[in-house]
Amino acid sequence: MVWSPSDERFQENLEAARAYYDQHWTLCAPRSATALDRPVGQWLSNLRRPGALDGRPEWETALCEVDVDWNPAWPADWQRHYAALRELVAEEYGRLEVLPGVTVHRMDIGKWLAKQRKPAVWQALTDGQRERLEQLGIVVPAAELEAPAEPSTAGVSAFERGVAALVQYKARTGSVTVPRGHVETLSGGTEVKLGVWIMNQKGRRAKLTADRLSALAAIGLDWV
Repeated sequence: MVWSPSDERFQENLEAARAYYDQHWTLCAPRSATALDRPVGQWLSNLRRPGALDGRPEWETALCEVDVDWNPAWPADWQRHYAALRELVAEEYGRLEVLPGVTVHRMDIGKWLAKQRKPAVWQALTDGQRERLEQLGIVVPAAELEAPAEPSTAGVSAFERGVAALVQYKARTGSVTVPRGHVETLSGGTEVKLGVWIMNQKGRRAKLTADRLSALAAIGLDWV
């Protein structure tokens, strides 16, 4: 018996989501992902929107039964890499050394893991992200986290401060899309009007030196 067309569609899409999870170990699918000839990536993305499951607690319960981290508080791309790492470690009972170049589903998991272990990136992770990595035995020694004091920003150019702020923002959020009004506070206490700074660099990109353009491109600004 079909109790409602929307519930029927949900169950059909949920089966596709289970099939995707069986292959990729996560429901944080890219929007373009498909399974069982269904656009499961777009469907899951739609359900993650605020309020999408209001009045449907049973749907959320069903999704959590497949993957408790189907809607994490951190970027979906981070969760995809973590899920692949988790499965690699599980297969080797924790003895696997995941080096840069170890690739799963076209993701360089080794390179990603090396980045997570950098003190600045590690400290920018949420408690939930660090907890999941620690469950896999991945930690950053306290000495590395405490050792280097943050250098003074005296004598540092505005461009360099902007680059440092953008790198910090990307490490924390996984994105270089910054709201225009956003202000990023560096660990030394310096505040950078990052959204405005990016717009300024974009507006005068024709006048930027090759070194500065390369620095921005390396961070991932597509307009460079």
